[in-house]
Amino acid sequence: MTEIKTNQTLDLRNTPCPMNFVKTKLKLEEMNEGEVLEVLLDDGDPITNVTASIKEEGHQILKVEQIKNYWKLIVKKI
Repeated sequence: MTEIKTNQTLDLRNTPCPMNFVKTKLKLEEMNEGEVLEVLLDDGDPITNVTASIKEEGHQILKVEQIKNYWKLIVKKI
């Protein structure tokens, strides 16, 4: 399996909802179309809410992976 190349990483572990989505949205707004963002999120509401909100914004979720007690979300800016 090939590794997805990311352009930027945003570590939002220990960041409460809805600030984790707000920070993700602001970072995506800074990026160019087609660039890929890696977002690190806590388990529970953060991974559920941020993933749903990113889809609603029209961006593409390339990968969702659980790593120990947090999640890695790979998002392509559309």
